[in-house]
Amino acid sequence: MEAIRLGAINYLTKPADADEIEAALQGKRPPPMDDVPSLDRRNGSNLNRILADCSGNISEAARRLKMHRRTLQRKLQKAPSEDLTVA
Repeated sequence: MEAIRLGAINYLTKPADADEIEAALQGKRPPPMDDVPSLDRRNGSNLNRILADCSGNISEAARRLKMHRRTLQRKLQKAPSEDLTVA
């Protein structure tokens, strides 16, 4: 963070894979990360997995996630439709 404050513009974020490090050392741009899911998609996948583990029981899933049942219902409604289904 100190280097960025001092004006660094070419840096890698953790975790960096071998391709990113090699590209940085050669002065090239790192390969595009097209297959990286968005944070919402990752969170949605996690919610969907836990809901499936609970056989669609939202109350039990909310307990496992340590959140209020209504909060989980709201998150499920906001999630991308291809990721989550409310049973």
